[in-house]
Amino acid sequence: MWLYRERLNYYEKLKRSLYEIMRDSLELRLIKVSLIDSFNNYLKNDVEYSFVDKSELRPKSKKMEKESELFNTFIIIFCEGVVDPSLKNYIRFFPENKVIKRNMDDLPNFILHKNFNNNIKYFDNKPFLDFVEELSSIDYALLIQQDPTIKKKNRYALTHFHVKVDWPITDAAEDLAKHLRYIQGNLYENGDQYARIMQNKLFEYYGSHYSAGGRRTAALIASQLLRRLSVISTIYISSSESRTMVKYSERGVSKFFLIQLTDDHITALASKEKMDVERFKNAYLFPGRGYYVGVSEAVYDYTEYSRPPEDGKIRKIKPAYNWLKVIDEFLHPRPDSNHLRPINYRWVYSPE
Repeated sequence: MWLYRERLNYYEKLKRSLYEIMRDSLELRLIKVSLIDSFNNYLKNDVEYSFVDKSELRPKSKKMEKESELFNTFIIIFCEGVVDPSLKNYIRFFPENKVIKRNMDDLPNFILHKNFNNNIKYFDNKPFLDFVEELSSIDYALLIQQDPTIKKKNRYALTHFHVKVDWPITDAAEDLAKHLRYIQGNLYENGDQYARIMQNKLFEYYGSHYSAGGRRTAALIASQLLRRLSVISTIYISSSESRTMVKYSERGVSKFFLIQLTDDHITALASKEKMDVERFKNAYLFPGRGYYVGVSEAVYDYTEYSRPPEDGKIRKIKPAYNWLKVIDEFLHPRPDSNHLRPINYRWVYSPE
């Protein structure tokens, strides 16, 4: 289990700070790739963009759209330390999918630049985020972690591509159920029906419905597995069927998505922020065809039913009670307006 910052030594705190700075940079780029670039793909192909319905962002929602090739999809695993080799049976990274030129030459539909060099895979090199963006469209996941092969400490690298996540859902549900004290030993100790409920609740814990597609399932399974490490990790999953980018981290679950704003909304928000309308549009919004869109984030927190009980005693599950709740919502500034703060903007439960 990862440690809170307060329990780290001085050097571990520096490492955590470095990781968080890098994560912020990575997140900005992935928002662009997942949401903004996807939206522009729809515009270029003259296809109507399907915005996320408010109900889809509420706990236990199961509404989904059809997959679309116009929406950019990926899984990015970013680990604060090194993923323990003991997990290789479940998060499959081997010499065959290590980020080296020989392996990448075999990638279909990917043209390796002639000036490719080994340093491009390191986070502290300028082309790194471009490299991640180029590779993000390949199947399975990308793994970014502390590079274990060099002596220099705290250097992060994109070490593996084509990373498969292969941990049984039953094992992940059992792991979570033990942590939350709903079982003592085996997932099936209270019968098959109880086990099925726990598997469904595993998906709810990560902001998904149990009918979610394979990519989203792989991401939440990986997040549960990486909780075994003593360092934090972050997983970003961009999903075509949900039209969101979801973040799993030590802070819980966040969902990023596009919202369409009316002229009245824009005028009201600009007035609230003491900005003229045009400046507000340029700072926070992206033009569509006759309308504007913004990048919104819904932040979720766990309820008492999805936290370990204070007394540590075994308890019975109550399926009807929600395990997640929306606690905050933001409208993010454009990537080129990073001197501005996100705006509090309630949308998921707004009456309109």
